[in-house]
Amino acid sequence: MDDKVRSLLERFKEVETLLGQPETVQDQEKYRALTQEHAYLFDLSEAWHLYEHERQELENNRALLQKETDPEFLEMIREEISSLEKSIPKSKSRVETLLVPPDPRDNANIIMEIRAGTGGDEAALFVGDCVRLYQLYADKMKWKTELLTCTPSDVGGYKEYIMVVAGKNVFRMMQYEGGTHRVQRVPATETQGRVHTSAITIAIIMEPGEEEAIHVDEKDLKIDTYRASGAGGQHVNTTDSAVRITHMPTGVVVYCQEERSQHKNKDKAMRVLKAKLVEEQRRKQQEEIAELRAGQVGTGDRSERIRTYNFPQNRITDHRINLTLYKLDQVMEGELAEITEALVTHFHEQKFK
Repeated sequence: MDDKVRSLLERFKEVETLLGQPETVQDQEKYRALTQEHAYLFDLSEAWHLYEHERQELENNRALLQKETDPEFLEMIREEISSLEKSIPKSKSRVETLLVPPDPRDNANIIMEIRAGTGGDEAALFVGDCVRLYQLYADKMKWKTELLTCTPSDVGGYKEYIMVVAGKNVFRMMQYEGGTHRVQRVPATETQGRVHTSAITIAIIMEPGEEEAIHVDEKDLKIDTYRASGAGGQHVNTTDSAVRITHMPTGVVVYCQEERSQHKNKDKAMRVLKAKLVEEQRRKQQEEIAELRAGQVGTGDRSERIRTYNFPQNRITDHRINLTLYKLDQVMEGELAEITEALVTHFHEQKFK
């Protein structure tokens, strides 16, 4: 890893020199490409220097531990060592993630669909917990989230929640969240204290960019309007503002009821529809071009059980990379980076093989 980073840091110096040359500024395409490369290499440089600094600090503190005799100072050194031993693996993971080369799709917006699976009310409650988890993670990453549509559950949580997540490296970090997420915990309604297992499914759809713009013929659409309803079936407003759109050639159905305006609901539903149609095109192309590779790497398909959240043991396990952390409480507060970064590194290595 060290040699690879150092060669990239040499390239960082070259890019900075090139950006300072007048002929580079005059060539807008070259200038844009170099500024993107510079941003990536700057992040790598910052992460690497932090990792090196922490390693040096740990070495210095361990050397001090051998020489120091003052009990109070010794205790401070031990605390510092303990803190560094926890932070260094995170810093290393950050560097490893950044060593995965940038992909043109990294910054693409995603549409995230979170749905209750087996487990009834408990699954719906866990959907609500995961919506909160991803929104907290998005805040930490300085991403924006936008609700497209949701179906609240009678007991709290959601039967379904669909949102857009946008920002730097959204697709890069979130593309592997799609799949079946299993939860094991004692439901609030359980009087015997028994642990129940339920599941939710998550689908990640990359929102199409300008180059992937898809034309949808209005003649291919069946558009129904109805009154939006909340949990328990009560109507949340008294006009037929909710919209359901069926794409007749493919049978894809989307809906939106969040806005009070029928026009706005239709616009949001069309965003989801277009993303799903483009996603289907991508899937077919991937099958045709790289069927073998897709089979080896795994597709992140929502039918695969990818992760287990065990609340009694405060344990979270990602089954694809055999990663187990005993800090589920922290993960549920948005501390998801350790898992998403490990996934980015793992799947890049698999593709490279």
